[in-house]
Amino acid sequence: MIELKNLTKQYGTTEALRGINLSLPQGEIIGLFGENGAGKTTLMKCILGFLQYSGKITLDGEPITHKNIARLSFATSEHSFFPGLTPTAHAEFYREHFPRFSAKRFHGLMSFFELPTGRSLRSFSAGQKNQFEVILALAQGADYILMDEPFAGNDVFNRQDFYKMLLGILEPTETVLLSTHLIEEVSGFIGRAVLLRKGEIVGDVQTIELEESGRDLMHFVKEMYHYRADRVSRAIDDIAGEEK
Repeated sequence: MIELKNLTKQYGTTEALRGINLSLPQGEIIGLFGENGAGKTTLMKCILGFLQYSGKITLDGEPITHKNIARLSFATSEHSFFPGLTPTAHAEFYREHFPRFSAKRFHGLMSFFELPTGRSLRSFSAGQKNQFEVILALAQGADYILMDEPFAGNDVFNRQDFYKMLLGILEPTETVLLSTHLIEEVSGFIGRAVLLRKGEIVGDVQTIELEESGRDLMHFVKEMYHYRADRVSRAIDDIAGEEK
């Protein structure tokens, strides 16, 4: 289990995360939602040790260091691969450095996405690069797979097929933490939703609880964010009034 206790992160005088307490057990698919600037990417980068922070983050009670970091993988639209290498060269590199690397999953996903194996990543489209980033994260052999907006540049059909594929290949002990703005699209795929707003957790719910109460994820998100349904019409009225 990954545990975050009183996690706080500041950029200068700006508090990006404020006293976050969160547990991520193995075997869950968790959606991490929030407005731009809510702290989603910062939270993931703190877990991975990319950023300094205050508070405590542990994996099965131990700090996350070079000794256990291989149990975590990361798929980011910022990309973490070597652009001059081919997918085949990446597979060889991962096989050498990650004992649990799954060549079967790697080649299966490469075939699923119809990605070429002999061309350098530099020649891939933006969508293909993001697909490859996800493939590496899933094939690494990690227990915890963190994905930060991994579907940018991919069409809706690719995304929907990928959700189905992911549900079919994940092992019961694998955990996915997925940061995305595609709330309605992933609502039937995730089992838990964590909502961030201005660096704080404002909601944490199992999706089955929402179903049992007759609510859907989008309505829950709007409720937690105090969304005003008349926001657009009021703005239009104000702008139109100013122009007259």
